[in-house]
Amino acid sequence: MEFIENFFTSAPTALTALFFAFGLFLIIKGGDWFVDSASWIAEVLGVPKFVIGATIVSIATTLPEMIVSIAATVKGNVDMAAGNAIGSVTANTAMILGVFIVCMPFVVKRKEFTPKGLIVFLASLGLVLGCIFTERRPMTFENETQDYYSLAIYGTVILIALFAVFFIENFISMKNHDRQIEPSPGSIALQFEDNIVYAKETATGKDWAKNIIKFVVGAAGTVVGAEILVTAGTVLAEDLHVPQRIISVFAVAIGTSLPELVTTITALRKKEGALSVGNILGANIIDLTLILPICSFITMGNGSGSLAVSASSVTIDMVVCLAAVAIAVFPTIIAKKFRRWQGILMLAGYISYVAVTVIMK
Repeated sequence: MEFIENFFTSAPTALTALFFAFGLFLIIKGGDWFVDSASWIAEVLGVPKFVIGATIVSIATTLPEMIVSIAATVKGNVDMAAGNAIGSVTANTAMILGVFIVCMPFVVKRKEFTPKGLIVFLASLGLVLGCIFTERRPMTFENETQDYYSLAIYGTVILIALFAVFFIENFISMKNHDRQIEPSPGSIALQFEDNIVYAKETATGKDWAKNIIKFVVGAAGTVVGAEILVTAGTVLAEDLHVPQRIISVFAVAIGTSLPELVTTITALRKKEGALSVGNILGANIIDLTLILPICSFITMGNGSGSLAVSASSVTIDMVVCLAAVAIAVFPTIIAKKFRRWQGILMLAGYISYVAVTVIMK
């Protein structure tokens, strides 16, 4: 990361713009291969695409957030460490999922959606409660003094417990054949007791090798492309004298969510709704219940106490995140489908949130 940043800082603006376009190409092509291979693996293994999206795909697409947050924690950049994870969840839910719902409202399976949807909501709520009941204290960072809360140890434990629940629930879902996998061209119906599961007609060693390579290369292309795009975009913005606050809102939180965005756009084009929503929910859960606790343990290990979170992040960013998750989860559980009004409301809220953030810079 530091090498890439130093390279773009010293490179001519035209070369930086060229790499910016190359990063965009990597995440688009990588996302295309990623969705294709993940869908194929789900069909061959007889595992719901929603579960594949919430596990394997979401782990890969959250790598940029994990890398950025952990690196920021090690460097002592407390605003970046927590703000990136929280901002990514908000971008994933309000912006990316909002766009998907507006373009393609679809029915969900309540048994698949409800556990993960509730885990995301409880993690968002637990994060707010884990910070808001701690004592506010002033801290100076980059010559600027602000009030900070900290992620209390009980809040960290709650988040880790929710990650364990998420892991166990996914394991049970993978073992449970009491559902029908979405069929696709070239698949055949297989009978498991009283249930029908769709799988690929043939799955040779060559097919496995091809799709595993596509999955790994696609994931790597998406993550590396996002890193190049974010770093090159930040340098370009600085060259064009764009305010630092705007850079942090767009280049960091949204930038590290680019893998999820590309995966969602690709899934939308291929009509893989379950894969996309599973990816977004899984990515949000990992952001909140794994990345933030890891960052908190790093700060504890450094002797700095629990992870510090700015007061504005707790009172504004986390509240917006919690509201976006609530709009996405509860109406969907009740109606068993996403409705277009949810997407419109989340997008409108996110645009307002970004506008207020820029104005208050």
